[in-house]
Amino acid sequence: MPTPLLRRPRTRLFAATTLALAAFSLTACNSGASGVRDAGAAPARDASSTTDAAPGPPAGPGSGPTATGPAGKGSAATTPQKHGTTADPYAPDRRVPCTAANTRITAAPVPRPLNHMLLTVTNTGSRMCDLPGYPIVRFENAQSVPPVIENTKPQAAVSLKPGAKGYAGVVLSAGDGSGGAGYPARSLQIGFPGTDAMADAALQTREVHVDDALRVTYWQSDPADALR
Repeated sequence: MPTPLLRRPRTRLFAATTLALAAFSLTACNSGASGVRDAGAAPARDASSTTDAAPGPPAGPGSGPTATGPAGKGSAATTPQKHGTTADPYAPDRRVPCTAANTRITAAPVPRPLNHMLLTVTNTGSRMCDLPGYPIVRFENAQSVPPVIENTKPQAAVSLKPGAKGYAGVVLSAGDGSGGAGYPARSLQIGFPGTDAMADAALQTREVHVDDALRVTYWQSDPADALR
């Protein structure tokens, strides 16, 4: 009977194949359970690491290590800004009154108009100063200070930057004798409203003649306005 003899080798071959596949599956399961992986496989985070390390666009002028300080400080985008303070000496909140302590004054007679003198005040301080009203003029031997000519009042008070000048005119005498006999004066002091301190004015002549017609103008920013 030939048929049984032919089936026996096929049965053995099928059994051997089945055993080999079972052994291979068992080996694969044991490898996964023990945490062993193919040494040739790349780590899972390699792709993201490569992306993180990729260079960005070229830095613009002024960027780089010298544009920022330690720990990110020094950058224009991160430097804290100060508010409510200013170092501007001309800012309104930093102005001070003009006084004998922060000014220098000269007094010079002028050829026109007749019997007039020009006062020039210079701000010698480091801040802008405001000239209040009109000068308090006190000549030598004067019994009182002269009144102001009201129609010379400017529309706005005069303010002087450091080094800037302001002006006032002085009518010394009537010139027609209507101011009385008058007297010669060889010295002059100038005061400012709100303070008792007087500043010595540098008189640019040996003496001046004054009488009862003595008057002054308000402080002006233009010498021509002071001598009208």
